[in-house]
Amino acid sequence: MQIYNTLTRRKEPFQTLEPGKVRMYVCGMTVYDYCHLGHARVMVAFDVITRYLRARGYDVTYVRNVTDIDDKILKRADENGESITALTDRMIAAMHEDEASLNVLPPDEEPRATRHIDDIIAMIETLIAKGYAYAADNGDVYYRVRKFEGYGKLNNRNLDDMRSGARVDVDANKEDPLDFVLWKAAKSGEAHWASPWGDGRPGWHIECSAMSKCCLGDTFDIHGGGPDLTFPHHENEIAQSEAANGKPFVNTWMHAGAVRVNQEKMSKSLGNFFTIRDVLDEHDAEVVRYLLVASHYRSPINYSVDSLVDARKSLVRFYTSLEGLTLGESTLNADAELSSAESIFRERFFAAMDDDFNTPEALSVLFDLVRELNRVRSSAPEQAATLAHELKALAETLGLLQQSPEAFLKGGQVLSLSEAEIEAKISERAEAKTKKDFAKADAIRDELAAQGIVLKDSREGTTWVVETA
Repeated sequence: MQIYNTLTRRKEPFQTLEPGKVRMYVCGMTVYDYCHLGHARVMVAFDVITRYLRARGYDVTYVRNVTDIDDKILKRADENGESITALTDRMIAAMHEDEASLNVLPPDEEPRATRHIDDIIAMIETLIAKGYAYAADNGDVYYRVRKFEGYGKLNNRNLDDMRSGARVDVDANKEDPLDFVLWKAAKSGEAHWASPWGDGRPGWHIECSAMSKCCLGDTFDIHGGGPDLTFPHHENEIAQSEAANGKPFVNTWMHAGAVRVNQEKMSKSLGNFFTIRDVLDEHDAEVVRYLLVASHYRSPINYSVDSLVDARKSLVRFYTSLEGLTLGESTLNADAELSSAESIFRERFFAAMDDDFNTPEALSVLFDLVRELNRVRSSAPEQAATLAHELKALAETLGLLQQSPEAFLKGGQVLSLSEAEIEAKISERAEAKTKKDFAKADAIRDELAAQGIVLKDSREGTTWVVETA
């Protein structure tokens, strides 16, 4: 297996610190508002990575933190006239609902910053003792960036270049404009905790260094997050953690690509900013997940109505191939015996995913599997059922195709007719055909088709599915 490492800017063979075990930390949400599409991208990307590592037999400990104290949280709670705890608890519950809708498995651990204040303070004390941090006269504590020799290595940035672009008058309390805050002195009325430097709260960067250490140790296998976190957040994490612990921080750095909307950067100022809830109010959750999975995790995704239509068409093709077949448990079993056909598709699927989790190539393997399934469906029904089982099992590592075909093909959009009304129309059409009133039968078919309801005739009778344009 090879994974692209942001730190080295190349694919590298994946080697874990402990044989068979993966320790992974992903930066989670700052919970002052509902999660947006960019969060969904990170959620789904690392959910797929976790699912696949487990399918490959790794014992994965997946940690994703929650930032529940922050300037934005303080501001929003004040605007809402509610406590910080009430706001963050409400937003965390909403985040969990969004994850479940997108079939994202919960992380093994979900530490909150406010529950690790003692660990954060202890790490800051260590950094001060080692000369990497200093307490300013205003009660803030800062990190000495120039003290850490490796600063800038994740982003390939030169300190002098960064210094030339910095404003000297940003903060008179700093020794150097590049220094960043570890502990913020509390303003009047703000939430705060006691510390050796006075009442205050942690800076954002130190939270992740302390929480990852508590959950996974001084060094762990994978650290992930969104594309906007490489600098300064992850660069600062490296500086803090390696200075405090005296050990390498992370072996492999992974970052998901950005989400674009109609080929433009998603932003509130452009009016193209969507929460996960906004999207799921209008579109089927599995269709949205398919769109997120269909692009390589490091590539940008273009979100548009057309791309969602294409995603739904792909899922319709998958589910149609499974329709009418008896399907059992779909979870991959590494010890199960495989037919030669199953083995070929699994080997190709695993080869694609072993190449830096190449989901577009993995999906192309599944499409080939569908073609073979459809080819043998009539002539070899038992083989077709075996291939269908393998299709569901492989797709499960992508978090896809776990509904019943009937549920997906008849759902996914608001219909103007109830299921009972559709069945009544089908009965009326069947009666017209019995009476050889083919004009009426065709008119009923056309009436339903105009509403996105497509009839499928067979010797067993007529079924229907919902299709988009």
